Amino acid sequence: MTLLSGQGAGRNGVRDEETPLLGQRPLKRTRRNRMTDKLGSSWTDAVLLACYIVTGLLDSASIQVWGTFVSMQTGNTVYVGLGLASLATTAPGPRLYKSALSIASFCLGSFIFARFHRIFSPRRRWVLCASFAAQALLTVAAAVIVGVYPPGPDTGDLAWNVLVPIMLMAFQSCGQAVASRALRQDALISVVLTSAYCDLFSDRDLFALDNVPRNQRAAGPLLLLLGVVWGGLFAHGSIGIVGALWAAAGLKFGMVIAWFLWPTAGEDEDEDEAWI
Repeated sequence: MTLLSGQGAGRNGVRDEETPLLGQRPLKRTRRNRMTDKLGSSWTDAVLLACYIVTGLLDSASIQVWGTFVSMQTGNTVYVGLGLASLATTAPGPRLYKSALSIASFCLGSFIFARFHRIFSPRRRWVLCASFAAQALLTVAAAVIVGVYPPGPDTGDLAWNVLVPIMLMAFQSCGQAVASRALRQDALISVVLTSAYCDLFSDRDLFALDNVPRNQRAAGPLLLLLGVVWGGLFAHGSIGIVGALWAAAGLKFGMVIAWFLWPTAGEDEDEDEAWI
């Protein structure tokens, strides 16, 4: 009998039963490696710009139905300040408490999402997929609550089926802002526009033909405006804010698929962990 030799053979020339044929690596191991790959930074701005649509969609619907923002916390800070000022004359309205809850939830979400990216490496494929999947699932939870337990005409402004969706939406909305930091796209923080307007119109090369940062800053507000119109149509339509929530969840799940299929970073792309 001729003993097997060469690649895959054991120490005595006999092939190990656990050695893969042709020296191939197991498929499961290959997929695991793919999920731990660092993603390339090229064109990641496309996904982050889509987040502006989500911001406009959710904020326009929430401000019309719940009377508070769930993404842009500047407006909520103003509402809290006005509510505190009203303490001198009258009892504050429910907007004070809803806006304060939104701010607190956003801050807590920023704390958790940032540390999640920091601990597990900010640009790993599975980290970005998990982050956006969590955002999508929180949006689905809010949609289910509003759909199954819709606020009725006798429901108070501070009822649980109003406050819990606000809390969930504000908590998840910071995830996309943290992702922009993790991907080193600091100009595309999709929950604020004031700095984008300032950077856009103060750009030295504002009218240059080839100016990618200028194009990004101009696209963000336009996409947010598109989301605002879309959310307003939902809020005034028969489907209401539930439609806006499901649409936002669908967009976030689409982003999970995008990160799963995203190209791996090249060898020349450095790993900058000090991102925030």
